[in-house]
Amino acid sequence: MKLSTISATLAELGTKPTQSLGQNFLHDQNIARWIVEQAGITPGKPWVEIGPGLGALTEFATEISPRGILLEKDDRFAPWLRKHFPSTEIVHGDALDFDPRDLFWRGPLPVFGNLPYYVSSQLLFQFTAEPSPASRMVFTLQRELAERLCAKPDTGEYGALTVLIGRRWNARILKHLPPQIFTPVPKVGSSVVLLTPRDDDLLPECDGALFRKLVKRGFSQRRKQLQKMLELERWPEFSTKLGVPSTARAEDLSLAHWVTLTNLASGAPNDHSAGAQDVNGEMFDVVDEHNRVIDQKPRGVVHREKLLHRAIHIFVFNKRGELFLQRRSRWKDAHPRRWDSSAAGHVNAGDDYDTTAPRELTEELGVSAPLELAGELAACRNTGWEFVKIYRAQHEGPFRLPPSEIECGAFFFPEQIRRWMDERPEDFANGFIECWRTLNAAGRLAPQT
Repeated sequence: MKLSTISATLAELGTKPTQSLGQNFLHDQNIARWIVEQAGITPGKPWVEIGPGLGALTEFATEISPRGILLEKDDRFAPWLRKHFPSTEIVHGDALDFDPRDLFWRGPLPVFGNLPYYVSSQLLFQFTAEPSPASRMVFTLQRELAERLCAKPDTGEYGALTVLIGRRWNARILKHLPPQIFTPVPKVGSSVVLLTPRDDDLLPECDGALFRKLVKRGFSQRRKQLQKMLELERWPEFSTKLGVPSTARAEDLSLAHWVTLTNLASGAPNDHSAGAQDVNGEMFDVVDEHNRVIDQKPRGVVHREKLLHRAIHIFVFNKRGELFLQRRSRWKDAHPRRWDSSAAGHVNAGDDYDTTAPRELTEELGVSAPLELAGELAACRNTGWEFVKIYRAQHEGPFRLPPSEIECGAFFFPEQIRRWMDERPEDFANGFIECWRTLNAAGRLAPQT
């Protein structure tokens, strides 16, 4: 959008940019087109733009795919956008109030925008939070924030934001932008930053909740030594294993150091791939078509020969009626990286359903809660030849997720899951889909009362 067009449009609307909303309109069309190109929009596929304003980026994005979702707070611009970009979906409201979970049913999709400087950090955390529906993100940020996001250890810019977002996202400054390409001209420089999912092989997995806790605590007073900030009794031992002095401060630890420290503090190994697959020694009861025990076999034999056996699934709701889903680890031998029930597991040889369920709840989520039997499934191909009993529980979290088993997890409203499953069933483990359908048909997709 040219500068003259911006001026004419604002005059037509009888308004001007609002300083409190951080409105600075991009008028360099070459830069606008280039930013959209970096977003990686696929023809005919959805995308999200935060704060489109008068559509400087939108006009180029819709040339590639009209299936955009525009998050616009300003009451003056939302109707204008709806009129000029009729094929896009306008979400009229504060982007900070938008629920990214509503995007999962559309599949991983690009997110981009010229972010208002006064809420940039909050929006970054909102859309990079684990799990995220974004496939990649391109944001125009205040240059100072961009440099913090991409900072290296032992620098003044390196901080909690760098480390927290860096665990899952690789951040890179693509271009610095001069103030003169915006109107009104901002008092600070801007930078375009690309965020892409971090390569799996670059960092070990770790407990995400503990990672966030340690990083936030460590950087809360960055000039103080970590041995005073982290309250870890074994810090001298941990610092030796990390190869850093016991007097180290938060800024002295690299991202890899923070991940390793999290695994040391939790007692988890730093390489979970072997542990996740070390399950062939487990023994299962083999059952007949009436779910009667007829034999006992090793796990590997049971799965390889598709023998009938037993399992439990647990649906954990919170008080808001949201259901917690886990995303299975990439090392799982079945359905890696698919979304699954809150907790699930096999009934081992000699055990029964009612003793297995509380054990799995503790092992997979690190909590305990009263369990209620909610449904049953007969063994079939979609359950992995398992006779399943489904339990319900209520818990608010937080949960302690074993990295070798679970990549991440989140609460979702049942309606969000329902639409997501209808549009993208391939995102879910088959057993969970069968459990979901069973409880849905019985009207039991609700928290305990």
